Amino acid sequence: MPVLLVIPARYASTRYPGKALVPLAGAGGQRKPLIQRSWEAAKAARGVDRVVVATDDGRIRDAAEGFGAEVVMTSQACENGTERCAEAHDALGERYDIVVNLQGDAPLTPSWFVEELVAALSAHPTAEVATPVLRCDGRALAGFLDDRRAGRVGGTTAVFGIDKQALYFSKEVIPFTAERFAADAPTPVFHHVGVYAYRPSALAAYPRWQAGPLEALEGLEQLRFLERERPVLCVEVEARGRQFWELNNPEDVPKIEAMLRAMEIE
Repeated sequence: MPVLLVIPARYASTRYPGKALVPLAGAGGQRKPLIQRSWEAAKAARGVDRVVVATDDGRIRDAAEGFGAEVVMTSQACENGTERCAEAHDALGERYDIVVNLQGDAPLTPSWFVEELVAALSAHPTAEVATPVLRCDGRALAGFLDDRRAGRVGGTTAVFGIDKQALYFSKEVIPFTAERFAADAPTPVFHHVGVYAYRPSALAAYPRWQAGPLEALEGLEQLRFLERERPVLCVEVEARGRQFWELNNPEDVPKIEAMLRAMEIE
């Protein structure tokens, strides 16, 4: 079952223009652009046959090719990463059974998140889309709440049913809980990790659908599947002691650099 991993990246990010090329210092002080750190995270995943960066920007193309990545140029008409993955898969000849979307702003994604996601989709032949979720501990939940109080758009949370099918994704912190948790205590809130695995049929259909009102309000591409009543399988993954955060705002840079140092990632 051949697997393609696509890293969609654009320069004109709404919240943080140019973030794909923002340098991030690792444990030894070496500074690498965000797109390179995301590519290195992708390359560490086992069971992936091909990794490509998909972009519409020459600056990102040049930077990616400079550190050895394969690049697929896509159109500026792509509205989000899923559409960019669909266009890249089409450009490559649609020879893959599973297409993984590892977004270019998630450089701390552990390899086993990708591996377990592919395994879960392979094990559920009727599933069309799968995405990982990570149970927040008290520290992570506090970070989400701090972002919202400060008016920052931080990470995404997910709620799902007993069958693990997604009910909703939001930039708000859901479900609501008034309980306070110790830093290392598990909470009922799940962090949605910005990785997706698609069947080619679902990926090909996605760009033909118009964005619905919920996707437009939240700015979350995966809601297009839910608004079309196409199920999204949530795959719970374990952090195994690793810290995880996406780069959404300039304020996230020192946070991610501190995590790189703590995990001794060069």
